[in-house]
Parts: sequence; structure tokens; C-alpha cells
Amino acid sequence: MTIKRTKPATDAGERAMLEGWLDHHRQTLEAKCEGLDDAQLRTASVKPSELSLLGLVRHMAEVERSWFRRVLVADDAGPIYYSDEDRDGEFHLTEADTWDEAYATWQAEIAVARVNAARFALDDTTEGRSRFTEAPLNLRWIYTHMIEEYARHNGHADLIRERIDGTTGE
Repeated sequence: MTIKRTKPATDAGERAMLEGWLDHHRQTLEAKCEGLDDAQLRTASVKPSELSLLGLVRHMAEVERSWFRRVLVADDAGPIYYSDEDRDGEFHLTEADTWDEAYATWQAEIAVARVNAARFALDDTTEGRSRFTEAPLNLRWIYTHMIEEYARHNGHADLIRERIDGTTGE
């Protein structure tokens, strides 16, 4: 299956533009993982880093959950992969961790994110607070941050994918 990445409309309104770019970056990460087996998805970028495509997908599931559940709607959703003892647990893979599970979890978090975001206007402030700031945030800020977060990690994913099989691209 070839991942179809949609380009955001060049003449969309602000919300459609933000949502379009966020979806584009979500699809980009998915495309960077396409066609690889679990072993390849576990391949770390370069020692001593543990950064892998599978770890990035698990990380983005955590990020989606954090911003669109905990911060946006004050849902007390616990962590998926990390713990107080292992704050980077999403990157610390075990033999039991699989692409199928990580992908399903990530997609489920994206689905919840869309439902929760639909309840808010761009200027509406969050019901919860970020662990990084006590200042109220609005949905616009979350969308902008999520685009930045995906864009940064998609750069990592591009380099990891090139290391695995030489595939490069946008």
C-alpha cells in the first residue's frame, strides 16, 4: 500500500490550513515507515542513539495523547509507553514491541485528537495545562506545536530511512 500524502490547500482558511499541515506531517511519518519490517523499523539511527522509526511512531502516539487529551480536554489519560522510572520509554524497545501495535495505538490517538479538537475553536483555551507551562494555551497553539513536532521528527525519520535502505524524499 502506498501512503497518499495530501498537500494542504494553498487557499484554505486558517483552521483548514493548520489541520491540513498536521495531517500532511502525520502522513509523512507513516510514509517514512512504509514497506519496512519490524527489524528495519527498530533500526537505530546511529550509536549511541536509540532513535528508530518504531520509537518515533510510539513517541508521536504519546505526543498526540498528551496535547489532545491531557492538555486540550484535561483527560487524565496515563502514559502509553513511558513511566516515571523511564521517561523515554517509547524509545526503549523490547522484542515484544511491534509495528502493528504501535501503528494501531498511534492511529487511535490521532482519531481521539480529531474528535477532541473538533469541540474547540482555534482561540478556545485548553481545559488542562501543559507540564511545560501553567499559562493557558489555545487550540491554535497546539496545532502549531504539533506541526513543528512532526516536522522535526520527520527530519529524523528521513535520515533513519535513508540509513536503512537508501530511500530519500520529501
